[in-house]
Amino acid sequence: MTEAGKAEGQDPQKSARPGIVHIGIGAFHRAHQAVYTDAAIKAEGGDWKIIGVSLRSTDIVDALNAQNGDFTVIERHPDGPKAQRITSMSRAIAAARDIQPVLDALADPAIRIITITVTEKAYGIDRASGQVVVDHPSIKHDLENPRQPSGLLGILVEGLRLRKEAGTEPFTVVSCDNLPSNGVLLRNGVIDFARRIDVALGDWIAQSVSFPSTMVDRITPASTASTYADAKRLLGQDDPAAIETEPFSQWVIEDDFPNGRPAWDAGGAVMVKDVEPYELMKLRMLNGSHSLIAYMGQLGGCRYVRDAMADADFAKLVGLHMKNAAATMQPLPGIDFAQYGEDLLDRFRNPEIAHETRQIAMDGTEKLPQRIFAPACELKSNSVELGTFALCCAAWMAVMRQRIDAAGSVNAADDINDPRATEIIAALTNAQSPSEIYDSLAALPNWMPEQLKSNASWRDAVMARLAVLLSGDDVNAAARAAMAQEIAS
Repeated sequence: MTEAGKAEGQDPQKSARPGIVHIGIGAFHRAHQAVYTDAAIKAEGGDWKIIGVSLRSTDIVDALNAQNGDFTVIERHPDGPKAQRITSMSRAIAAARDIQPVLDALADPAIRIITITVTEKAYGIDRASGQVVVDHPSIKHDLENPRQPSGLLGILVEGLRLRKEAGTEPFTVVSCDNLPSNGVLLRNGVIDFARRIDVALGDWIAQSVSFPSTMVDRITPASTASTYADAKRLLGQDDPAAIETEPFSQWVIEDDFPNGRPAWDAGGAVMVKDVEPYELMKLRMLNGSHSLIAYMGQLGGCRYVRDAMADADFAKLVGLHMKNAAATMQPLPGIDFAQYGEDLLDRFRNPEIAHETRQIAMDGTEKLPQRIFAPACELKSNSVELGTFALCCAAWMAVMRQRIDAAGSVNAADDINDPRATEIIAALTNAQSPSEIYDSLAALPNWMPEQLKSNASWRDAVMARLAVLLSGDDVNAAARAAMAQEIAS
């Protein structure tokens, strides 16, 4: 915003025009990047409003557009909810209805940044090679129909192609998903996808486009009837786009924006040269603990994270895993890992946050490699710290076994909720003993690192814990036995 505009007392939110397209306007984006952008515009102005894109859903697009893009964020504080109206979104687009408005927005010279929250499975990038997975449904479709893309990489590449042809400066692309080195991974995938269509386009992207990495953190449960009721009670209006979240929020961003950015730091974001140490801390201590809670909680009959954390032994187990995760990291200036862990335990205990263990348990084959396997590879094979990593892996395997019967059918009312569900079902058909279950699932292609698969100590550790988790008909009791054994070891 200009000094003249400030002097005239203009509302920076009302005068701001779009400068960002965000792909994936689910609850997390609305509780996180949209909130930071709202604060940035209020603090320092600028044409940084957001055009939101939903790749699949149309309901959220209709709900937001009916409210001029505005929505309510409910923060669940221990002393009661607090509401805030967020006005940083300009409008929303349903890509499933028509991709052209999305491509038009990406080609607009006024758009300088693309941010993304689509979850791990939507990228279609092999982490090991950095290349696209050619049989991923969206990748396959978009390579065959590059001018009418439907998936993330195809949309980004077509948007960049349009800008290149028009002589427009490229936008900066910012992944805000929980992926290791998310900027590097996305850059590699976009370039590889582009080169499969047009080598010169891929080379131009490699030379011209910035892909800063980020670390994001805010627990955002699914909205419920209580969310909508509180939005109306606190702000006096119905809001079908209302979301709820915890008070804590963190955003660490690699400061590499050639064409400018909002004053996100004025909104509380941390701008750094290297995100990786912060990313590892969060992935291993928070996300890894979340996965442990999710799978052990599913076995122990805990619907919500707060239910699990209300149990003293469960909380002790989670604290132990955080300590073990911290042992895999180098010191980080200004960060006390022990205090960070205590703060996480307090967040997980928040009685006002209804975060379902089943929600966190989704997409295990996508999440476990960076949350559990990567840090486990950095520990000695006979290290005592390896125990909780092995327990988390065993708990995931036990949950998968529990949801699939011996004939390979998914049990009634259960859903694998994993992009590799077909492979998991095939692997577990007729696999009953701990060794059969472990060997079948560990053999999933391009999943468990060879360093772990070839490690007899790791196999023994996982199978020993899996045997306890599968003992008897009382799954809850088995989970508690495994938990007690881990704490005592």
